[in-house]
Parts: sequence; C-alpha cells; structure tokens
Amino acid sequence: MTMKRKQIQKLVYSALFLALALVLPLLTGQIPQIGRALCPMHLPVLLCGFLCGWPWGMAVGFAAPFLRFAIFSAPPMPNGIAMAFELAAYGFLAGFLSRRLTQKPVGVYASLVLAMVGGRIVWGVVRFLMAGLQGSEFPMSAFLAGAVLNSLSGIVLQLVLVPLLVLALRRASVETLD
Repeated sequence: MTMKRKQIQKLVYSALFLALALVLPLLTGQIPQIGRALCPMHLPVLLCGFLCGWPWGMAVGFAAPFLRFAIFSAPPMPNGIAMAFELAAYGFLAGFLSRRLTQKPVGVYASLVLAMVGGRIVWGVVRFLMAGLQGSEFPMSAFLAGAVLNSLSGIVLQLVLVPLLVLALRRASVETLD
C-alpha cells in the first residue's frame, strides 16, 4: 500500500471515529446517568488509537469533546477540557503501546488497560490543576468517584468491546494502518 493511500485511509477512519465520538453519546444521553457511566466517547477514541496509530488517536481524542461542545453544548465546560486531555491520552497510549507490545490478545489487553489507567490519571491531574486555578479543591475521593466508581460500567464495556473489535478486525485481515 502506498504511503499516500495509507494516510488517506487514516484520515477517513479517523473522521469516522470522530463522528462516532460525537454521535454515540446521543444514544445514551437521554438518561444522563447512563451516558456518563458508559463513557461512549471513549470507545471510538481507543479504537482510533489501535487502528490508526497514536497521532490520529490523540488528535481525535483531543478534538472530540471540543467539537461536541460546539455542536451539542456537551460535555459542559470546564469538564470538557479535562476530558479532552483524558481522551487524547487514551488515543496516544492505545496507539503507541499497541505498536510496541505483542500483537497477541494479551498485548491488546495490556495496551488497553495501560491506556485506560493513563487516561484516567491524566484526567485527574488536569482536574486537580483546574481546581487549583479556580481556587477550589479536587480531593482523592472526587478522583476515585469520577475516574472509577461513576464509570465502572464504561470500564467494563471498554474491557470487553475494544479488544473484541480489535482482534476481530485483525482476524478478518484488516491491517492496522500504522
């Protein structure tokens, strides 16, 4: 495959993942508690990182919350800022780690788990810094609630769905574009 064709494919797939990140929350947003719990924007960003590589995954992750806010006024700001850094970390780490770890299922799971943990840490750091700038606090209890407890359903969904999709695409001989 020529380099130009690969770049065009990455662009097209990234646009698709960005569109999914914008639209998927509409399916769960009718009940806000379910939408926040399932983390629907995270799935396409993680897949973009795995399939298109870290630069594309990071770009889609960073852009999605801002574009979604511009179009739908959600996620609310300043929460969307922390989410943009979190999703950028997801896309970066998923793409970066998946190229360096084994292509076997254990490598996919390891890349995913490390990306999820890294993204949540980035989210916590940004929320902590933003709270400091606003003269408020962001205690560890708020971090645990926001990063783990309130999104436990989304974490389980990501752990099940992302590896299945990545491995299924690999079995179907859909090569990663990186």
